[in-house]
Order: sequence, then C-alpha cells, then structure tokens
Amino acid sequence: MVHFVGAGSGAADLITVRGQKLLSEADAVIYAGSLINKELLNYCKKNVTLYDSAELTLEEVIGIIKDSCDRGQDVVRLHSGDPSVYGAIREQIDALCKLDIPFDITPGVTAAMAAAASFGLEYTLPGVTQSFVVTRMAGRTDVPESESIERFVSTGASVAVYQSASLTEELSERLVSRGISENMPVAVVYKASWKDEKRFICTLGTLTETVSREGIKGLAVILIGSAIGQLVRDGLYERSKLYDPSFATGYRDKKEE
Repeated sequence: MVHFVGAGSGAADLITVRGQKLLSEADAVIYAGSLINKELLNYCKKNVTLYDSAELTLEEVIGIIKDSCDRGQDVVRLHSGDPSVYGAIREQIDALCKLDIPFDITPGVTAAMAAAASFGLEYTLPGVTQSFVVTRMAGRTDVPESESIERFVSTGASVAVYQSASLTEELSERLVSRGISENMPVAVVYKASWKDEKRFICTLGTLTETVSREGIKGLAVILIGSAIGQLVRDGLYERSKLYDPSFATGYRDKKEE
C-alpha cells in the first residue's frame, strides 16, 4: 500500500494527525528532500528505509515503491505542503494503477494557508473578493496563456504565487503594464511556518528590491490582490452576514434592533 502524505507547509507539527500516524507506521518513506522539514522524519520508526526523491526520477520512485510493496511493506510518499498542489502525483498514480498497487492520499497544509495564518490574513473578504487563486510564473516549465498572472490579479481575487521568488522583476513589470498600480500592497512569506520564517509587506513596485535585499530565492509565497490591502489600512471590507444580527440564517432568526 502506498500513502501519499502532505507534509504541511514546514513546521513539523503542522502535519495532520493521520499523516503523522502513517509516517510512524511506514516501512519505507520516499520524501521530497529539497522541500520538507527533515524534523518530520523523526516521526518514523527506527528501522524505516528512507529515500530522498530529490535525487530520483519518476521511474526510480516507482521502482522503489514496487519493490517495497512486493515485499509486503507499507510506503509513505511524503510531499511538501499538500500533494495536490504542484505535487506531481498524477503521473505517480497513473503508474501505480498500471501496476495494480493500491494507494490513498492524506491532504496537507499548503504554504499559502500558513502564509495567511502568519499575517492574520483573510483571503475572502466580504465586499472585496470571494475568490482565491494559487498559481505560479512560467519558468523552466510553462503556464497556460489563459492562466496568466495578469488575468488573475486583474480580477481583484487574492492570488498566491508559488515558485516565483526569482521572477519578481518580470512579475512586477507584467502587472504594471496591465494597469495594476505599483502601490498595490504585496505580502511575501519565506518558509511559512518554519522556525526561520521571514515575512514582509511591500508594494508591487518595491517587490523585487525587497526580495533581493532579503536574499530570498526560493520557498517563498508572494501574495497579491485586493484583500492584501487589509494589512495596511482599516475599513477595507464589509461585515460578514454570517454573524450579522440583521441577517437571518438557517440556524438563527433575524434580531430586531
């Protein structure tokens, strides 16, 4: 049996209870060594066999899984964040299905959630935006043209940009050329929830300067969108109807003043 497990955003205690249990019971663990907090491996049992997937190809990962399962072992495939977000799990699942190897998936806390928690940020503010997008800039691998960063940010939605700390100059230039103000607030969180987390509030115009000054090259989430303004000014949003006494819900009657 193969268990795809989300390691969470970084802090070892942000893995789910289920994920920790599976990790502690696994005979073999294939982990994303370039991305996860190695403290998570302390949850493993003493005689576990560990494999760092940063050094492996897909074919080698599948080979390890097959050999382990043929020996009747339980395998944990430990991914950073949540496996469904830039986890490249579909190609692994397809290979396992061809081999009739059973699997399940345990979700994890993705970095954008930890980044929001660090700032006390709400992505979906009433009267501001009700949409939240996770995306990245095109680098060595493409992003569909229909999913360009300009399209997402221009809607006003909250946008979490992954894997793009080295592309901030292009990011800023493209957004400004689309009519987005250089003064738009931007938040940057490096290694969200890790012990050495860093966080910054800047503007679209000072984003590259900020990232360069702080030496941030990877493991950062860049947060852009109308809702990020809550970090620098009050009165940005409307009160939620969920707890408004003048608004009836399926559980509470409207309360007259």
